[in-house]
Amino acid sequence: MSGLTEKPKAVVLLSGGLDSATVLAIAQSQGYDCHTLSFDYGQRHKAELLAAKRLADARQVASHRIMQMNMQAIGGSALTDDAIAVPVQAGEEGEIPVTYVPARNTVFLSYALGLAEVVEADDIFIGVNAVDYSGYPDCRPEYIAAYETMANLATRRAVEGQPLRIQTPLLTLSKSEIIQTGDRLGVDYAQTVSCYQARSDGAACGQCDACRLRKVGFEQAGVSDPTVYVSAQT
Repeated sequence: MSGLTEKPKAVVLLSGGLDSATVLAIAQSQGYDCHTLSFDYGQRHKAELLAAKRLADARQVASHRIMQMNMQAIGGSALTDDAIAVPVQAGEEGEIPVTYVPARNTVFLSYALGLAEVVEADDIFIGVNAVDYSGYPDCRPEYIAAYETMANLATRRAVEGQPLRIQTPLLTLSKSEIIQTGDRLGVDYAQTVSCYQARSDGAACGQCDACRLRKVGFEQAGVSDPTVYVSAQT
């Protein structure tokens, strides 16, 4: 035997956006061998999936998977239903915006849970945030705690003594703190796509809530914003 200790394994939900790219960098900095998981779920554009693949390749992850599902058949969100426009202004305080995708994080975490069992990972990393976020109910700490409890009742590994942890390293960070963290860890934010209605080449609209939070985050972090905005090209 070589005497080397095997690195712990983690499943990382990787959307291709700023937050998930930072989460991947954090997990790797903590010594995890990362299996990344992205979803082609019927969202408005595929630019974020291309970004996720670029990030996974650049970070040399253990494996990268893109899961196929059709959440367009459910609809109910501006991100999956073409009949609902993506808002260009922030909604009212306490109002859940139309960009909320019903049950999305629950579905995504369930796939991650299955993969974690297969690759024998004890940790799932997800980039939910309860500070600079859009008010989604499945980004709250009480939701994550409840899901972790359920996961440890539902999986063979947990029942056999290998409990699972849902890791949320961005939960209490502002967008500027997230960007500063990723900058320290060498994240190339030019590779990421956050815009709700990005063009096929990844250029961002500069107007949606995701773009607004991203712009302000870079400004407050004192980090140069590498995002290509459509408005800057016209």
